Formats: sequence, C-alpha cells, structure tokens
Amino acid sequence: MVENKPGILFKITHLFRSKNFNIDSISVGTTENPEFSKMTITTIGDERQIEQIVKQLDKMIDTVEVKRLDDKRTVYRELALFRVKISKASDSMEISNIANAFGAKIHDARKDSIMLELTATTDQIHNLQELLRPYEILDVARTGVAALPRAEN
Repeated sequence: MVENKPGILFKITHLFRSKNFNIDSISVGTTENPEFSKMTITTIGDERQIEQIVKQLDKMIDTVEVKRLDDKRTVYRELALFRVKISKASDSMEISNIANAFGAKIHDARKDSIMLELTATTDQIHNLQELLRPYEILDVARTGVAALPRAEN
C-alpha cells in the first residue's frame, strides 16, 4: 500500500533496479480510499533476497504497508488478451474449443483472427498461450497479477 501521488511507481521500480531485481509483474490501482494505491509486485529470488527487498520497500517514506503474501492463502489473478491468427476454416472452431476449456471469452472474431480474453492464474494463462502457439499468436497484452489475501476464518 502506497500513497497515491505522482512518482511513487518510479521510486519503487528504481529500488528494484538498484538492487538488481527483475519485476516479473506489477499492477497498481487506487484502493477504496483514493489517497492510497495498492501495488502487487511479483519477483523471483531466494528467501534472503526477498526479505531484503521487502525491508527496503518498508523503509520508503511513501510506503504505507508492505505485505508478503502467502501463496496458499491468497487469490491471484491476471487478465490476458490474445489475438490469434486464423489460417483455415477449422482454426476458428479449434481455437473456440480451447478457449471454452479455459473459460476464456471470445471477442472480435474475424475471418483472419480471433481475440480471446482470459482472467486466471499466471500458470493457466501460460498454459493457454502454449496451446494457442501453433495457430500463431499475433499479439498479447497482459495486465500483471492482482492479488488479495483470503479472509481469516
């Protein structure tokens, strides 16, 4: 949780860069209180590295609260849009069947391409992407992970 003011995203990404950390995904949005924004950042590192970056984030003036979320007690979701090429008539039906198996929505179906929308875990999005790869993915847009811890009891 950070103060909702200009420059905070830069400060946080600069901290990651200065510590030589890669940000795998980042999503930012205002909270129920417009004075604050919630950032969900995913990165990879060993236990010591993650603890270091959490401590550094917690020391920042504009940071209100830093939580390291427990994978088992958190709901993670990401939105992905895929534009996939349709080369032959059967591709449209095959791609639709794959989309339905993942619960993806179909948008903007054309004779030469189809757009899919999937809100799911990062792994599920990756799996869909792998199944679509043989059809030629023309474009992809992903939002980054949003997460909330599950309620206690």
